[in-house]
Amino acid sequence: MPTEERAPLDVVIVGAGVVGAACAYYATRAGLSVAVVDRGPVAGGTTGAGEGNLLVSDKEAGPELELALLSTRLWRELAAGLPPEDAVEHELKGGLVVAPDETALTALRAFAAGQRAAGVVAHEVPPAELAALEPQLAPGLAGGFHYPQDAQVQPAKAAAALLRAARHRGARVRLGEEVTAILTGTAGAVRGVRTPRGEIHAPAVVNAAGTWGGRVAELAGSHLPVLPRRGFVLVTEPLPPGLIRHKVYAADYIADVASGSAGLQSSAVVEGTPAGPVLIGATRERVGFDRTLSTEALRRLAGQAGALFPVLADAHVIRTYCGFRPYLPDHLPAIGPDPRVPGLHHACGHEGAGIGLAPATGLLVTAALTGAEPPLPAEPFRPDRFPPPDGTPATPGAAS
Repeated sequence: MPTEERAPLDVVIVGAGVVGAACAYYATRAGLSVAVVDRGPVAGGTTGAGEGNLLVSDKEAGPELELALLSTRLWRELAAGLPPEDAVEHELKGGLVVAPDETALTALRAFAAGQRAAGVVAHEVPPAELAALEPQLAPGLAGGFHYPQDAQVQPAKAAAALLRAARHRGARVRLGEEVTAILTGTAGAVRGVRTPRGEIHAPAVVNAAGTWGGRVAELAGSHLPVLPRRGFVLVTEPLPPGLIRHKVYAADYIADVASGSAGLQSSAVVEGTPAGPVLIGATRERVGFDRTLSTEALRRLAGQAGALFPVLADAHVIRTYCGFRPYLPDHLPAIGPDPRVPGLHHACGHEGAGIGLAPATGLLVTAALTGAEPPLPAEPFRPDRFPPPDGTPATPGAAS
């Protein structure tokens, strides 16, 4: 039977992944009344397929790095402040980026110099000292950089914990309920959403729908060119504790993250887990929402992980899974109000960094909803910076 929210709401958030959960958390903390709506379960999309990376090491100096540094601090605060039953498995494990040769090491030095100027802690590690950080690393590497700020959370737990905290402050969470329309008034301003169960009225809607963010924008008559970028992860059998101590990856991973190529790219990112299995990512390719198992992608990952850590060559892979990163062409998320549709806000397009960037995104969205001073400049993340599909210019004044 159709239902309608009786009590007035300030905002409806579309999406119960970690970004939507962070928006709900900070919005309710600011005193707003909130409903979160998702067609599936909590963390049922990209969040549930993520590794929980909280990385600064892979981001060059600029707006995304500023967002990541703020989020790194906020995740520490959340991990310390959430109740014990809502532990998010926050691990300050640090990252280690390694270079196979002097050319790659020189590029890493230049990359790290720009990051340091922006506030990142990065220590160069000479070849002879790599084994002290990671005893199982392959010999012959030219060196690397240690990033102690890199960390990890369990993504599904993190999303659930943030939503529970929002619920304790009055948020309503409606799962298994697809948003089929964004309601607008005669002047074009948002006035809520429609689902198969009825209408939910609010003067603001936050699009935190991940890879489906473009579709939600269309429902409101706007445009956001979010595309899915598929990635695979290998999971090994449980291995001895401490076998892999940090999040370790080769320098070419940074180039893969920044690339706009639609073709298959892979660069091993290797990390242990508290339970023992080792996680091995990461591939990237734009193939729509195709979940077909790619033996080529898995073969590349396994080979690259074995080249980094020879001990993994004999480890058994017990499962593999894939997910879809919400990709935007300039590799920056869309965060904040959409000037084309009053009352519509976006919080999507984070690609593979959404878990790490979620808290700062939630703060930025909440600042826009309440009229507060944003915690950092929001201009680079303007949702209207992309031209519409007919090729006409983006909204005047939008960032290019």
